[in-house]
Amino acid sequence: MKNQNGAAALRAALLANMRSGHWRAGDKLPTERELSETYQIGRAGVRQILAEAKERGLITQLVGSGTYVSKEAAALLEADDSEASGMHTSPAELMEARIIIEPMIANLIVRNGTSADFLRMEECCTRAENAGSMQEFEVWDGALHQAIADATHNTFIKQVFQLMNRVREQGDWGALKMRSLTPERRRAYELEHRALVNALKDRDEDGARGLIMEHLVHIRHNLLGY
Repeated sequence: MKNQNGAAALRAALLANMRSGHWRAGDKLPTERELSETYQIGRAGVRQILAEAKERGLITQLVGSGTYVSKEAAALLEADDSEASGMHTSPAELMEARIIIEPMIANLIVRNGTSADFLRMEECCTRAENAGSMQEFEVWDGALHQAIADATHNTFIKQVFQLMNRVREQGDWGALKMRSLTPERRRAYELEHRALVNALKDRDEDGARGLIMEHLVHIRHNLLGY
């Protein structure tokens, strides 16, 4: 499961770095070995993810030189964002939906979650806690919420969360989250994540539902002020 989780985080990090402008056209990406070590994914997995990015036109690879952000990457991602914005969701709308949906999945996780699912959640917590930047923390935060959704073992729920993660990648959400995410708030989120994962592991449905709601209300207050 570690490989699967690292792969999801690497995909998210590639997009986040390009969307934010941290990696610009012509910038050289870390080596396959560095990506493998950072995201704890095998070299074959790294190559597969880079191949997907290359197929999308986001990167170019030069034998003996390395991997670079393509000249077209920004325009391609902007086109993707424009397509997604056809169903553009504001941060307030996203939070409204999350507060309705997320507490309700505790029942499915308590019934269907496996030990591997809970190990995956714990790894996300650990990687978020050890993240060296707010951007890296946000990647692992998103991976944790996807791991929680995947633990329902319900295809529809997983697709809903994938859609919510796409909204989280949109500029409005990212900018608001980065502005609001102080070190103190980050630490509070980390503690809330740990408490939630522990409740789910203990099959404490009522406790987990309450912790999810508390966490989401906390996020809404920090993001939107109410």
